[in-house]
Amino acid sequence: MSFTRRSAILGSLSAATITGLPLTGVLGGCAAARPATGTTRLHVLGAIHSTHRKSTKYSLGVLREAVRRSQPDVVITEIPPDRIAAAKQGFAQTGKVTEPRTKVFPEYTDVVFPLSAELGFDIVAGAGWTSEIASNRGKDLKRIENDPARADQWAQHLAARRRYSAELAGRGDDPKFIHTQEYDAIVERAQTPYQRYFDADLGPGGWTQINRAHTDLIQVALDNIKGQGLNALVTFGSWHKYMILRALASRSDVELLDAQQLFD
Repeated sequence: MSFTRRSAILGSLSAATITGLPLTGVLGGCAAARPATGTTRLHVLGAIHSTHRKSTKYSLGVLREAVRRSQPDVVITEIPPDRIAAAKQGFAQTGKVTEPRTKVFPEYTDVVFPLSAELGFDIVAGAGWTSEIASNRGKDLKRIENDPARADQWAQHLAARRRYSAELAGRGDDPKFIHTQEYDAIVERAQTPYQRYFDADLGPGGWTQINRAHTDLIQVALDNIKGQGLNALVTFGSWHKYMILRALASRSDVELLDAQQLFD
């Protein structure tokens, strides 16, 4: 990547993100190249994780072009804060993503990290996930599944997931469909029994709390670039998309853009 004023500014942003320094002063120099309003232009992109490798409709190549079209200055990712520095360092040293949590997501290993080297955008942590949360959630779900007193709740949960699959009708890897209100409504219905019956058991790993942890981190990332007129891109598993959009809808400093247009 050639050295430019923009790459120098975003390099400083990357360093500030890793060290925890305030970002406002770092980003001030970007504003001149952006609209005078200072509004953050934001796409929320739903990923399908390992299915990107198998899908022809929403392949890694299709995803790569969508990221390019969004022209991001900052990509807010489904990577936890305690993993982002190692992911960046490993990629800088080897050209590959080797951090264990991050490398399970092909949208990052094959698309976002390589494009960051080419296009000069920063990669920011936005996931509230921890290994402890994941471990506890798995144990709690197994306990609920095997509890005869909760058989009806578990049956409703499974039935909702079956309805989800039927309602998708083969459209689960269609990026234009994934980025519609209809898709979000289908996902929300699929998660309703899980959220209603299991939230209290799962605590931080429940659907309500984990999404709040995600969106709190996303809000902080957006606060850090507020008023700079930058382009931001959120990349998360597509099931989280409706929760993220809902959480960000009231922000007056953010223009939420239709991600479906990235696939035209």
